[in-house]
Amino acid sequence: MSSVKAVAKEAGVSTATVSRFLNTPELLTEKTRIKVTAAIKATGYSMNSLARNFRRGKSNTIVVVMPSIGVPHFGSVMKGIETVASEKGFSIMIIDTQFNTLPADKMAGMFFSNQADGIILLGSSSPFKHALSHASSPEKHPPIIVSCENATPEIIDFPSVRIDNRAASIAATNHLISLGHIRVAFISGSLSTGVSGERESGYRLAMNEHNLDTCEDLISDGNLTIEDGRRLTRRLLNQNQRPTAILCANDEMALGAIYEIKNYGLKVPEDVSVIGFDDIRYAEISDPPLTTIAQPGEEIGEKTMYQLCNVIEGSKIDSTPVIVPHQLIIRSSTAAPQTK
Repeated sequence: MSSVKAVAKEAGVSTATVSRFLNTPELLTEKTRIKVTAAIKATGYSMNSLARNFRRGKSNTIVVVMPSIGVPHFGSVMKGIETVASEKGFSIMIIDTQFNTLPADKMAGMFFSNQADGIILLGSSSPFKHALSHASSPEKHPPIIVSCENATPEIIDFPSVRIDNRAASIAATNHLISLGHIRVAFISGSLSTGVSGERESGYRLAMNEHNLDTCEDLISDGNLTIEDGRRLTRRLLNQNQRPTAILCANDEMALGAIYEIKNYGLKVPEDVSVIGFDDIRYAEISDPPLTTIAQPGEEIGEKTMYQLCNVIEGSKIDSTPVIVPHQLIIRSSTAAPQTK
């Protein structure tokens, strides 16, 4: 991506010369005007955008980075972000990191250029583990807010807006235990993300509090997809002593788990109870309707965008997380285990 400095470097002139080209081109020689024009074309920068950004020092663009645009929960978060962005006069550019498969240098070029006034990260590890190493000081990247996720060590100093994922997972696990379940399995997302680690931590804490087993046979590391929910549930059901309840780190894996349990010839919740996370729009109409932890996605998006605007406008950066409330939604996918 291009910038004023990139255009100046390409043309072999100073940024002041680029500024004069944009504002008073008649003061430059024809040879210099030709070089700057060619540099703008070569770097792929819009002349109108270049002039506007040079004068105002901002792009009025917010970059939203997410691991996959296919994650249903992000839809409501984006609605909140876009509502506030429109109110504040910002446009939104979305980058799908494809679960962090994009090259690190491409990510670094995007994050640490002058193409965005701020960055919202819908994910905790994302490409920053590599891309932050390209910046020697905070001034080299725009303000960054972490949304929905617990911050991992490389981004711990950035502000964040989220639920208390550990407390939410404790509530979900306690719900299953209160029904009488003893052998409770946990299907995690990738443990490289802060949210999955916190949700697993909550599960372990609740199980240990009740002196229940958390052997590794009951814990699986997935990738937050329906396919992984199915695959890991098959593995759990093929154990000699299968679990009577499964807690999944998101609703997509929970829906995959329900499908696989029924495909195995068992019933939900009579044979195996299932609980998810996020309360996506499909949760209420699944068969059976899914018990889950609800996140106020739109509120998270709004608070994230307001916080980012405050930082852009000069407010002091506060890395203390903004915690929004979660809610345990009890539906028909959980019940007491059958006595045999």
